Amino acid sequence: MPDFSFHSIGTIHTPFKNRKGMPIQPAGAKNICGTIEILEKYAAGLKDLGGFSHIILLYAFHKSQGFDLEVTPFMDTVTHGLFSTRAPRRPNPLGMSVVRLLEHKGAKLIIQGIDVLDGTPLLDIKPYVPAFDGPAADALGWLEKNAAKADNLRSDARFTTS
Repeated sequence: MPDFSFHSIGTIHTPFKNRKGMPIQPAGAKNICGTIEILEKYAAGLKDLGGFSHIILLYAFHKSQGFDLEVTPFMDTVTHGLFSTRAPRRPNPLGMSVVRLLEHKGAKLIIQGIDVLDGTPLLDIKPYVPAFDGPAADALGWLEKNAAKADNLRSDARFTTS
């Protein structure tokens, strides 16, 4: 299998200077605003993005190191397989958030509903389209009884060390 390498297209700026007390999902960061600074060489790729109310951000969990294949996620007290969670310590430390796009000015985006650390490297942006990206889910696995907790739960130290 080939190896892949990615490079940042910009930087996500948020009020969160460290992980302690951060929202753990965009649902818990509904009113949190941030900015994205796109590298100038990619700025032309933002053309027409302003017509979308929401965008998908793909980013690197740049402060995460190592991983465990079974973890106790923020929203539960028992262990689950890593791939049935959204834990940040992963074999490929990639994150995804759907955020509201408030404004697009040149190479800068103003966003709302962001739950990442300040300085997070942005890897890609895609427009959020409910007809493509929001299929109705028939089952939520172990999260069935826990998903509503995302609005109020905050990060702790459980994923800061390997």
